[in-house]
Amino acid sequence: MADRQQFFRTIPTDPELTRVLDESRNIPVTEDELREQRISFAFGNAPQGSEHRITKDSVRSASEHIKLLP
Repeated sequence: MADRQQFFRTIPTDPELTRVLDESRNIPVTEDELREQRISFAFGNAPQGSEHRITKDSVRSASEHIKLLP
């Protein structure tokens, strides 16, 4: 039960984090930013031990050639 104690109390919000989230809420994401997020996600989920074979540039290059829809 001790490991669940964190859910029984209210954690104060960070005012700086709240401010940044509020400011960024209405900023649209560009296609380039979205593409870079996808590349970063794919690179971050590469199998362990592939650090020397899979680079962010190799993921970027593969993303230009692989198409999901015909």
